Amino acid sequence: MNVHEYQAKEILKKYGIPIPDFGVASNEKEVQEVINRLGLNEAVIKIQVHAGGRGKAGGVQFAKSPEEIKKIAKDLIGMKLVNKQTGPRGVVAKKVLISSPCDIEKEYYMGAIIDRENARPVFIASPEGGVEIEEIAAKTPEKILQLPIGLTGKLKPYHTLRLANFMGWKKDQAKMGRKIACGLAKAFMETDASLLEINPLILTPSGEIFALDAKLSIDDNALFRQSDIAAMYDPSQQLESEVAAKQFDLSYIPLSGDIGCMVNGAGLAMATMDIIQYYGGSPANFLDVGGGASKEKVAESFKIILADPHVKAILVNIFGGIMDCAILAEGIIAAARDFSIKIPLVVRMEGTNVEQGKKRLKESGLAITTANSLEDAAKKAIAKMK
Repeated sequence: MNVHEYQAKEILKKYGIPIPDFGVASNEKEVQEVINRLGLNEAVIKIQVHAGGRGKAGGVQFAKSPEEIKKIAKDLIGMKLVNKQTGPRGVVAKKVLISSPCDIEKEYYMGAIIDRENARPVFIASPEGGVEIEEIAAKTPEKILQLPIGLTGKLKPYHTLRLANFMGWKKDQAKMGRKIACGLAKAFMETDASLLEINPLILTPSGEIFALDAKLSIDDNALFRQSDIAAMYDPSQQLESEVAAKQFDLSYIPLSGDIGCMVNGAGLAMATMDIIQYYGGSPANFLDVGGGASKEKVAESFKIILADPHVKAILVNIFGGIMDCAILAEGIIAAARDFSIKIPLVVRMEGTNVEQGKKRLKESGLAITTANSLEDAAKKAIAKMK
């Protein structure tokens, strides 16, 4: 789960990381309140969306007077950002962050991720900030430092000393930078984050270090123990279908194809999409209903798939280990009737009570095509659209 920049900054402040004063506003009245509270005569205004590339799209602007702050904020609230990260649908900014401007002498990068290959949390730093870390890694990998983070969220003292030398920090700057690094590492582990970035981390002409921007993503599987962060979820940053999927605990990702997929198990879902592609089709989504899907989950899955106007056929691929194929068949039949499905529906089932499930589908009197294998199902789904 992603959080907004202002939310990430509030979290980082709790870990002793210095952040320039800021406020958040969603309307003109709140903008004026922020101006009054911070005593602003000039400000940086940023749209709050779950995507990067805000500056290039005009979503980050500088205002030189209180009146200009109000005008720019008014223009940015409700702005729709469309880029490679958002896809063609874009995302709408419901709020803006209004911050005191900072003079910048130098920009750095600081972050933490999970190193999947080595199965450990890793702290990352670079003396080159303000650009994508992937760009730095590709062009000047020698300017990236990686350090292991302990499972308690601690960096070793000799690691932070190495960090200070690598970043070129001396005396008070080194002390401040090392403290920020320790705070970031602790925040990363204690929030169950999958990504935490400060980019840029800046040095001011007066020698102070501030986190100017922040990005935080939390592991969805850990949200049950991160209730405060879970409450930060913003449904306005997702499609209605993605919001509905979250409510019913469905793993759903919209794609650009025309064959809707409903599968139980992430691995089987990936294989289903692969074989559709292999035989010349194009999957419209990834949708994993889980191991013990109820009739309600099946119905909601159909509702989500059918909400996509590009879907021309639906392929249901279920392996009934935990799931009973006979119960699943009842769910499919009920959904097909309730939603009056007019497009081709192909079902492939294997596992517990599979023959009983197939029998119920056949006797339903509905236009449901059964398949004997995944290959057969993919071919039939593609053929039915022609």
